[in-house]
Amino acid sequence: MASITLPTVAGVALAATGAAHFVVPDAFRPITEPVFPEDTQTWTYRNGASELAIGTAIAIPATRKIGLVGLAVYVGFLGFRAVTG
Repeated sequence: MASITLPTVAGVALAATGAAHFVVPDAFRPITEPVFPEDTQTWTYRNGASELAIGTAIAIPATRKIGLVGLAVYVGFLGFRAVTG
């Protein structure tokens, strides 16, 4: 039996959070709106798709490295938007 690693758990959690953007998008409005005040709903879905894809990549050992690179780029993008938004 394969052991479950911390990166796998973290990836699944991030992917689940991404999926939640589609199920309950209004729950993410208070977080998304300050950073993406124009077209907040579209950005909620874009962020959800990004988190779903990145989380899935991190959860799978064969794609973990690219997922971590994607996570770094995504966090950088969000940070940039938060500072310059």
